Amino acid sequence: MAEMERLLEPDTAGDPISGLRWTRRTTAKIAAQLLRWRIRVSARTVARLLRKLHFSLRVNRKKIGPRHPLRDAQFAQIHKLRRRFCRQGNPVISVDAKKRELVGNFKNPGTKWDRTPTPVNDHDFRSQAQGVAILYGIYDPEANRGALFVGVSHETSAFAVSSIRGGWLREGRVRYHHSQHLLILADTGGSNSATRRAWKDQLQQLCDGTGLTITVTHYPTGASKYNPIERRLFSAISRNWAGEPLQSYEKILKFIRTTTTTTGLKVRAFLDRRDYPLGAKPSASRMREIRITRHHHIPRWNYTIRPSTVK
Repeated sequence: MAEMERLLEPDTAGDPISGLRWTRRTTAKIAAQLLRWRIRVSARTVARLLRKLHFSLRVNRKKIGPRHPLRDAQFAQIHKLRRRFCRQGNPVISVDAKKRELVGNFKNPGTKWDRTPTPVNDHDFRSQAQGVAILYGIYDPEANRGALFVGVSHETSAFAVSSIRGGWLREGRVRYHHSQHLLILADTGGSNSATRRAWKDQLQQLCDGTGLTITVTHYPTGASKYNPIERRLFSAISRNWAGEPLQSYEKILKFIRTTTTTTGLKVRAFLDRRDYPLGAKPSASRMREIRITRHHHIPRWNYTIRPSTVK
């Protein structure tokens, strides 16, 4: 027992509360090392001795990391902006990219009622796919309406803002035809990152094309799950197609369009076959042309972009 404890010490972790310990070594490797010390023991016996030493089999466990120091203050700011826009009758939309999907006969997580299992490919090889589905969603929390744009190339800022533009032209300007202001709730990373220059460049083009003044507020780092689109739109879509292989773009669009909830959610879906190349970076001179006003409160996460002055 003492030899085992000495052997495991460098690779041992433990819980200070319960006293349980665990090691990254397997029982076979421990038995082999003990044999080098002329202690003959089987892997099964090693497992029994480990339990006596208060070791336990462990799995990885996710945990919430350290909170950003501005987390609570930013949540308060998001609440303040949402309340103000709603009070004024202006639209508020929650945006984000959903997990990309391989289009083809591939396993889709989840279960469904059926008489027999659906046969799918044994490996998720990109070469066997019809293509990829790049999903970008726009969700209106007040109206409980969603729109998903299914791209076929890359998740870029150009694709993200093109999706927002499509959602506004198809639904937003009809529902809020008197509004000239739009609030966007977004995460701090991805194609709509708070630090991405292309995102702000594309938003300026959207402002110029629609005449909208756009305010963006980003959820704090590590708090993307609080974005309404995650729990009120994406989760409903994932439940709707659970266990169904996404064999074609038409099938993906159908599942999105038939997604409903007991609270009255309705969703539209559109296929966008345009190419959105990676690596587009606006120049420094272009960035100086963007009419961005950063808010006094946490300016890197809160800003407003206005249409360019008409010459």
